[in-house]
Formats: sequence, structure tokens, C-alpha cells
Amino acid sequence: MGMFHPWKLSSQKLGFFLVTFGFIWGMMLLHFTIQQRSQHESSSMLREQILDLSKRYIKALAEENQNVVDGPYVGTMTAYDLKKTLAVLLDNILQRLGKLESKVDILIFNASSGNSSNVTSSVTPGGINVEKVNVADLINGAQEHCELPSMDGFPHCEGKIKWMKDMWRSDPCYASYGVDGSTCSFFIYLSEVENWCPHLPWRAKNPSEDADKKGRSEIRTDFEELYLVMSKHEEFRWMMLRIKRMAEAWVGAIKSLAEKQNLENRKRKKILVHLGLLTKESGFKIAESAFSGGPLGELVQWSDLITTLYLLGHDLKISASLAELKEIMKKVVGNKSGCPTQGDKVVDLIYIDIVGLSQFKKTLGPSWVHYQCMLRVLDSFGTEPEFNHAHYAQSKGHKTPWGKWNLNPQQFYTMFPHTPDNSFVGFVVEQHLNASDIKHMDEIKRQNQSLVYGKVDNFWKDKKKYLDIIHIYTEVHGTVHGISTVNLPSYVRNHGILSGRDLQFLLRETKLFVGLSFPYEGPAPLEAIANGCAFLNPKFDPPKSSKNTDFFKGKPTTRELTSQHPYAEVYIGKPHVWTVNIDDTEEVEKAVRSILNQKIEPYLPYEFTCEGMLQRVNAFIENQDFCHGQVMWPPLSALQVKIAESGKSCKQVCQENQMICEPSFFQHLNKDKDLIKYGVECLTGESTNDIVVPAYDEEKKHCIFQGDLLLFSCAGAHPTLKRVCPCRDYMKGQVALCTGCL
Repeated sequence: MGMFHPWKLSSQKLGFFLVTFGFIWGMMLLHFTIQQRSQHESSSMLREQILDLSKRYIKALAEENQNVVDGPYVGTMTAYDLKKTLAVLLDNILQRLGKLESKVDILIFNASSGNSSNVTSSVTPGGINVEKVNVADLINGAQEHCELPSMDGFPHCEGKIKWMKDMWRSDPCYASYGVDGSTCSFFIYLSEVENWCPHLPWRAKNPSEDADKKGRSEIRTDFEELYLVMSKHEEFRWMMLRIKRMAEAWVGAIKSLAEKQNLENRKRKKILVHLGLLTKESGFKIAESAFSGGPLGELVQWSDLITTLYLLGHDLKISASLAELKEIMKKVVGNKSGCPTQGDKVVDLIYIDIVGLSQFKKTLGPSWVHYQCMLRVLDSFGTEPEFNHAHYAQSKGHKTPWGKWNLNPQQFYTMFPHTPDNSFVGFVVEQHLNASDIKHMDEIKRQNQSLVYGKVDNFWKDKKKYLDIIHIYTEVHGTVHGISTVNLPSYVRNHGILSGRDLQFLLRETKLFVGLSFPYEGPAPLEAIANGCAFLNPKFDPPKSSKNTDFFKGKPTTRELTSQHPYAEVYIGKPHVWTVNIDDTEEVEKAVRSILNQKIEPYLPYEFTCEGMLQRVNAFIENQDFCHGQVMWPPLSALQVKIAESGKSCKQVCQENQMICEPSFFQHLNKDKDLIKYGVECLTGESTNDIVVPAYDEEKKHCIFQGDLLLFSCAGAHPTLKRVCPCRDYMKGQVALCTGCL
């Protein structure tokens, strides 16, 4: 809603004002003439009468509009708009009266002195002190008190207002949104256009808010529209086959979720999905290699995410080329203004990958800044705050090509919940079986056999001693593809590449799924556990990280992996997951015997089912909002503060207490008045830009607070200070959500 300008009145209302003031003006002249006939009155007395009558008129006008919310920034065509217009016209009348009075005074003086000289039009009221209404101040709101609400929960608001105060004239687009140099207009712009400040309670509703209510999402229970869109892309063939295989399970899941929780009255979002890794410009050939044993993790995740967004009832635009991306975003491509484009938003949310980020930024140019908050970046291994923050990463000498995006770290979506600074979006563990297959599976008997997790020959290198122990107790199987099998022990029965259905039949008759230390954090162990296998999970001591493992060098994380599959280790555990030192013969043998001596039931965490992913992604869409200054989700009631001893990160201390570090809560622990609630007393304090604060020195009662909101981090440990950590609980089988998050 633009600010009101008095010269933009409708012709009808302007006519009304002119007629009204014409009447007042006529009455003034008539009164002036009558007074002149009877006696001479001073100009000051006449001005007082005019002002008194004007005040009475405005008072009457205000009484007639007493039920209208009044004020300079409430909205257009309110009582205040009338007052502003009256002020402009009255100012003009007073100036004219001043000139007229000076002429009359001269006429009277000449008449009384017998001087009949002509009076020229050049006479000015130079010596007359005309009392003026300060119209400019009134119109700009300087005389009006603008009561601002509390900025708690909007940590960027104050800084943005200061920036606007200095820079609002730097781009004419701010004025087009009604910014006029007053604090109130800054606040309205920052709350209603860029959303960094809280909405002013006395403001009229933004028309776009009412428009939003008209577009409500309804769940879908068929895939016709999605198939139509995806069939146009050869790059989507593997993903489309996966979606078709799982269609029945997906439809059952959305119906089941709709019965468990209310999926009505949700806004239907315009969502762009851009798969940068599938574009020709990326140079990757993931789609081409998908049918010949190539990496499938990203395609699995994209398939499941697209399906989830579609079934939840949102409007999708899918892009796998720069041409498509430019066509979808053509409305804003080339916009060089510092303000967002006015009118309908092109999109509400953007799901993209790291490769696509660079493409998107280059395509949009300056408009990129207006869409940053809408981004959700699929990022397998995660991006920690110290790598995401460009200046901080540079100061630390990080030379990764993958960081420095300056996004909210929670905008990065990971495959597993390994980095709490990011969001866990996950994927679905596929059940490749139909009803008749499942019935047949019940008849399958488990054999004393193991299946080794490693489809590439090189993964088996230097693992014979470890596998020999397993071979003592089980028959060993493999699914290695390719010509080379030199690292496979002779006793291994290799099946080569298996279809998903055949692999699941093999897993159903297997008791032990054997990890080889690599690949890290893949989906296969979860698939094995879901089919009733126990997973032998290699322990890493010391943990693997970018400090000691080439695979992690250059990746935007300092995370330390304590095993091949930390998620399985921490969130599943025994009897399904046995984390062992594979170089310790005795430990391996003990684990294998224990596994073979018990019946282990199939288990799949809810978060890796179709329904679990639908629930999680829907919660993110409905509650995660990085375009507004205030982050109120998860609810603050979930906050549990823990103090990390020096040398420990918040991720560690929360995990030790069977909780999750929740970075959204850091902003509520970043002032001395916040910390006193949790027994942390700050006699002195300072602010710094570092990933290991807020923190404090218990002995000196000295607190250090975060100066840069993008650096709030669950990772990182202070060598001498105690970190103040925001923890929360989580739903069993749905780590991304707290118990009160739905």
C-alpha cells in the first residue's frame, strides 16, 4: 500500500474539499467586507477568526470520523488524509490573505491620507508577520507521534531502520512504496514490504494478505499433473520411474496424514524447483549415469521432495535448464532496483541445489537479494555458519568453493540430521515390494548370511581381515559392479547390480549388513534395517573430518564423523545398529555372535517413510519463514538451556542430554536480561562476531554476546569459556520436529 499524497485525491473528494473551502473562503470575504463597512479590524484579528473557524471545522470532521482509525500512516482516505489536505489548502489561503491584507492596509492608509495613487501588483506583505501552519512537517509526519511496537524477536529491525534513515533516498523505489523520510514510513516499509520488523497493530491490513487467503492448498491423491510436467524432461526419467514405483505408498501416506492432522487452510504456495546438477551447463552427467550404477543420493532426495510438494497441494514450476529458469523468473530478471518488484510475487519458495545457487544468482542479477530468503538449498553434507558467512570464512582462511552464501544456515536442507545448524529434510527409504511380494516375503527364512555394503571394488581394499571374521559365522554376499573385483575375497558371492526389488529379497534373507567405512552416510543401511538386517557400523577413532580425511577437505563443514553412519549410531542404535572398531577382532566377533543369536525385527524410523517426510516438509513450509525478521518456530516453549563446559560445542551438550541444539533460539539468549533467567549473571559484557558465542566466564561473570546473527552456531567450542546452548526435545522418529512443533 503506497503512502498518501494530497495531490493524488480522487476528483470527487477534491471537488468536495474545494467546495467546502470555497464556502469558508466566501464566508471569510463576506465577513471581511461587513467588518470593513462597520469598522476597521486588524489583520491579526481576522486571521484568528479564520483559524478558529478552521479548527472548529476540523473538529467537527474528526467527530464525524471518530470510528475511523486515524493517523498519518494508517492508510489512504482516512480522517487524517482530510486533515492533511485541509492543511495544504489552509496554508495557501493564509498566504493569499496575507497578500490581500497588505493591499487593503495600503488602500485604507491612502484613503485616510487622501492619497489616490494607483496600487501596483508588486506590493508584497514584506513587513507583515504572517502566522503559518508548518504544512511540510505535518505532511511528512514529523509532528505526528508514531508509536512503534516492541522489536523483541525481530533482531534485524533496529539495524534496518538505521540503514533506511541514511539510505532511503539512494533508490527512488523506496518512495514508490511510501517511504518519506519519517521513522514511521521506514517501519511500515520494513514490516510490510521487506518484513524485517513487526507489523504495526493499527495499520490497515495489506490487500495482499487477504488475497493470500483465497489460494488454499488441497492435498492431491493422483499424479497426472506431475507426470505430465516431468515427462517433458529426459533428465527426469529415473526420478519419474521412482515416483511411479512408490505412487501407491505416497497416496496412502498423504491420506493417512490428513486423517492425523489438519491439512486444511494452508496457503497454496508458488514453488520453483531448480535442479542445477541436472542442467547441461553444470557439466555433471548424473541423469545419464543413473541407470548404470552412478550416484543416486541426490536423485532420490529430489524425487521425494518433488513428490511431497506436489501431494501437499502446492503449485510447482520445475526447471532443469538455464533457459527454463530465465523464463520462469523473466518478470524480475534485469530489475536493477534496490526494492522488490511490486505486484504479484513470481514465487513464494525456491528449492534448489548448490550448483543451482550460482546459476540462480547469475540469472537474477541485482534481484537476487529479494529472493535469498525464499531459498531452500538441498545440501547433502551441510553448510555450517562459519563457512556460510563470507567475511568470517575468509578471515578463517577457508578456501571451500561451496560456502560464502550469507543465507540463514537453516535454509540448507540436509539428507540426515547431522548438522543442527541446518534443516533436515531427508528422503524416503523405498519399499520396492507390492502386496503379493510382501506376502511372499513372510515365507522367506533368514539365512546365516551377510551382505557387504560396497558396490565399488575399491571400497573393499584392506578389509580382508575384518571380512574373514564375518565369514567364520556367515556366508558373505556382495553387489559389486564393474570389471574389477580384485579386492573381493574369494569366498564372496557377488551378485553385481541388482534391481531394487531383487535387492530387497536378498536383504530379507540376510541377517547382517556389513559396513566397510565408506561411503559415508548413505541411504543403504536404512534400507537394510527396514528389511530386518542388523547393520555393522564401523567406528572412527579419531573421528573423520576435514582435518584428517581428504573426502571432507573443501566441504563447508568441520563436522567430525564418529562412524560411517552417525545417524544410525545416535538415533537408532542396538539391536539394529552395532557400532564397532573393525580393527578390533574381538569386538567384531562379539558383535557378530550377538546379532546372530537374536531375532531382529524390521525397523524404519518414521521420518524416512512417505508419511514422515510429508509431515516434516509440510511443517517447514507452514512454519519456517526466513523472509521475516522474527523466527517464532519451533515455539519458544520448547527451549531448554544447557551450559556447555569449555571445549564442548552446543551440538555435543544437547546430544548428551538426548536433545537437539536449536539455532532458532539463540536470539533469545543473546542479552544479559535473557541469561539471568537461566542463572547466568553478567556483571560485564561485550559483543563479538564469532561462532562460539554467546558464552561466559563463570568466575568473572563476564558475558560475550553475538554481534552477527548469521554466526549463531551449534558447532564450535570455546577453549576457555562456557557456551550457553539452546536445546529442544524431538519427536521419536521425527528428529526435525519438537513435541510441540505441530
